[in-house]
Amino acid sequence: MMPTILDASTLEACLSAAVAAPSIFNTQPWRCRLDPETVTLQVRAAPERGLRHADPTGRALHLSVGAAVLNLRVAVAHFGWTPVTRLLPAPADPELLASVRPTGPTARPGTPHRADLYAAIGRRHSSRFPFTGQQLPSHIRAELTEAAHMEGARLTFPTADSTIRLLRLTTEAEHRNRNNPERRDESRRWIHRDQYEPADVGLPPTALGPQDAHERLPMRDFTAQRHPERLLAQPFEPEPVVALLSTEHDRRADWLRAGQALEHVLLVATTHGVRTSLLHQALEWPDLREALSRMSGRSGHAQILIRLGYGPEGPATPRRAVEKVLDGAAADRQGG
Repeated sequence: MMPTILDASTLEACLSAAVAAPSIFNTQPWRCRLDPETVTLQVRAAPERGLRHADPTGRALHLSVGAAVLNLRVAVAHFGWTPVTRLLPAPADPELLASVRPTGPTARPGTPHRADLYAAIGRRHSSRFPFTGQQLPSHIRAELTEAAHMEGARLTFPTADSTIRLLRLTTEAEHRNRNNPERRDESRRWIHRDQYEPADVGLPPTALGPQDAHERLPMRDFTAQRHPERLLAQPFEPEPVVALLSTEHDRRADWLRAGQALEHVLLVATTHGVRTSLLHQALEWPDLREALSRMSGRSGHAQILIRLGYGPEGPATPRRAVEKVLDGAAADRQGG
């Protein structure tokens, strides 16, 4: 019954939503496959797109794939089905990170997510530009916290003093990254040398954003140059709003849950016109990550920092075409 329901156009729409997810350095480290027997969408790791130096354990890769899984779930629900999701469904196949099977139709399309999240997928962009400094209303903070909780993670908004400490740890990580030749070279490889270069992964120069002229907010310098004559500097918001996303445990499944929580938070923020960018530098150094985890307020493991505020939307970054992400054999069977 289900193979006749999940037609080619719906499959493409669902996968287009999945690949719109954020990923570290916009590496897009995922592949998808349709199992035609069970009509299950499999989301697999693409280890060749991993970051050997910035992400040696693959934790950030799992976060990225988890974000794609959340978008896939939202898309499946948008088309009127209930997404049955399994994380790490085949222990003997470690690259198979998740499966999503549409069941239904459900009596409540969009359950368990807000119905407006699907439309937010295409509007969500990281904004590495200065924000206005306007603070987030308490009801929006509460919604974002609940979004993370729904995915099995915890989102906290530190005090002003704690935020300063978080940013200091991020500054230290940024300094280490710029002065580590291997990490510096790895970062540069994912930047388009020409803004008109027809690349479908990585970051165009227009998406990099400026550096903070007052050096309070350590935005990632993907070029690892930090020369004033090369990098534009602008004043950023003096009191940035930074949220810490953490999980109770730190296993592969927790990384995938954290990725789903991250994207759920980002999409809810987008529905409110709140811009976001990610501060991941300190999570890339074990000692600094441990220090972040101690600041979460209870036993837990820091997964990522999210900067939130109001300001420019930020340019879109490229995405791989669905036909490049979908497993070739599965695509042939679906199209044939």
